[in-house]
This record gives sequence, structure tokens and C-alpha cells, in this order.
Amino acid sequence: MKKHNFSAGPSILSEYAIKNTADAVLNFAGTGLSLMEVSHRGKEFMAVNTEANKLIKDILQIPEDFEVLFLGGGASMQFCMAPYNFMEKKAAFLDTGTWANKAIKEAKLFGEAVVVASSKADNYTYIPKDFEVPADADYFYYCTNNTIYGTEIHKDLSFGDMPVIADMSSDIFSRPIDFTHYDLIFAGAQKNLAPAGVTVVIVRKSALGRVSRAIPTMLDYRTHVDKDSMFNTTACLFARMNTS
Repeated sequence: MKKHNFSAGPSILSEYAIKNTADAVLNFAGTGLSLMEVSHRGKEFMAVNTEANKLIKDILQIPEDFEVLFLGGGASMQFCMAPYNFMEKKAAFLDTGTWANKAIKEAKLFGEAVVVASSKADNYTYIPKDFEVPADADYFYYCTNNTIYGTEIHKDLSFGDMPVIADMSSDIFSRPIDFTHYDLIFAGAQKNLAPAGVTVVIVRKSALGRVSRAIPTMLDYRTHVDKDSMFNTTACLFARMNTS
């Protein structure tokens, strides 16, 4: 019987996914080459990347105005990319743990990070409620599940027409998502999806390009939307594991 791992991540992977990927590492799609040797722009791998993208869109029922990206840097990179692309002057944050706190720290480099509520004084043992969000905030940010503290927000939060950004690293695919108010959702793969090395980013395309600052090429979501996550070499092993 296979042993189980109850740590926050990396997560347990199905035996089928592991064996399927192992076969591809030895001989990918009958090419005679390893998955780690084929061109990431070749037709064989492009088919895998397309399938992985489509699977995520189908399972989560993602609206057409959103794109799914496979990016590097882990969810921690999104703590920087999110404010770089969406924060003009001010953003509101719900501080529920280590990961939200790290996102707040990064956001302060780009503008005013308003903490609307925090449970830090009680070692993050609960999710704050009944807080107000500034109407002039560019977006509201929260982390849906806090693996370190065992707390989770079980529903999508919304505040009128305000855009919402969420870190769903450890509970994505555990429930349906209402995308109405989200401009950005991201999730480090190692918690729920696949091995570490890639982050799944779901971004509203019409929300991009609104900030006035210049954004470095690799940190601009538009770069990766335009190139189907192929601006630079993608994480081939993850895509194969995801389709399995």
C-alpha cells in the first residue's frame, strides 16, 4: 500500500500520473527522446501544453476572458507580479497568515498596502470577519487556505465591483470558483497539482495594461498571454504530469 504524506506540500501524486510521466521521461510520444530532451516548441510537446491548458479551463469552467498561464518562480513570484501589474496606488489585504503577509510586504514596494483585518496577534488561529474595504483600492487580495494554521475561506469573497486577487495554492480544484469578481488567481503546483517548479496563473485578459508603470518583460502577464506561456522554456515535466 502506498504511503501518504500529510505535509503542506509537495502533495501526493496518483500512481497513474507518476507511471505515465515516467514513461514519457524515457520515451516521449514515440519520439525515441525523453520528455526532457524534446523541443518545448515541437508539435509533440505543444500538444501536451495545449491539453494541460484546456483541462484546467474545462474543469474550473473558466470564462473566455481569462487565460491560463504556466509560470516559474513559484507562488512567491506572484506576490511581486500581482501588484506590478494591477496596483496603481493602493490595494487592500486580508492578513490571515504567512503567505498573505509576504504578499503584503511585496505590495508595499509598489504603493499603499492597506491591511483591512488581521489575525496575526492571535497567531492566525482564525479568519477575520466584518471588515471594510476602501472603495478606492485597486483590488482586494486574500489567501484562500492557510496550510500552516489550518484555516480556510470556503467561499469566494467579493466587494461590489472591486477586482479580487487570490492565492489558491493549497485548495484550488477543491471547489467550484465564481470568476465574476476575480482579475487574478494563482496557485503553486506542488500543493494540489503536480511537482514544484511551475505556478498556474488564471488572469483576466481585459484587466491587463491598466497600470501606468513600465513592467519588465518577464514580469508582465501580457508577455506570457501573448506567447501562450512559451515566451521562455516552459516546465515540460509539469505539463505532462498535469495531463495525467
